[in-house]
Amino acid sequence: MTDLRPLILGSIIAAAAAVPAVAGHQSHHWSYSGNEGPSHWAQLEPGNAACAAKSQSPIEIRTHDARATELPALMFNYRPVPLRIVDNGHTIQVNYNPGSSLVVGGKRYELVQFHFHRPSEEMVDGKRSAMVAHLVHRDAQGHLAVVAVRLRPGQENRLMETLWRNLPKVKEKELARADVSINAASLLPKALGYYAYNGSLTTPPCSEGVRWIVLKTPSEVSSREVEIFSARYPDNARPVQPRNGRQVLSSK
Repeated sequence: MTDLRPLILGSIIAAAAAVPAVAGHQSHHWSYSGNEGPSHWAQLEPGNAACAAKSQSPIEIRTHDARATELPALMFNYRPVPLRIVDNGHTIQVNYNPGSSLVVGGKRYELVQFHFHRPSEEMVDGKRSAMVAHLVHRDAQGHLAVVAVRLRPGQENRLMETLWRNLPKVKEKELARADVSINAASLLPKALGYYAYNGSLTTPPCSEGVRWIVLKTPSEVSSREVEIFSARYPDNARPVQPRNGRQVLSSK
């Protein structure tokens, strides 16, 4: 059988789409329901045409047909940074100061920001998690790699507690707290097995050429932490998109 791993990984890494530095949320003329909801995104603005393209995210990952292979290890080098948090009208987003990175297969991606969706946009074997954190990284050429960490109710997460204590009262205005330190590493599970596929931003303009890394093991947050986010954003997840023949790789 032909080994598809180099071809797929090559297409993921070398995708040359013009991808924004920060995943989505640039345009405010869209929503998650009604006439500005996901089924209409591609028609809302000319710049959103990719929302109807063939390699969109999120997708449903079916474990029985994901191709198990020797994927490169994920090497996270996340450092503590002062808190910079914003309610951008679509989610709660934390902007990250330079200096933290993900290295995978010899490729270095800088952590730019992370944000949340409820429920998880990713579906695994037909099921969504209570929430998901998307950690958005960018390489030196501007290509994006997004790490999805599904979140399930369980023990309290200290990072989430810190974020929710500092939720901005005004939308679209970043709150900077030099006296509050956070570390995105607190969102990561201990086990770093993952699924990989080539996709897109999950919000307008839905630009493609995004390297997706979906961690197999969820992290835990408390039910109260989920409820606090849900009070602002009870449903900010894009529906799963057609696979259109894309291969999903699974680390062994």
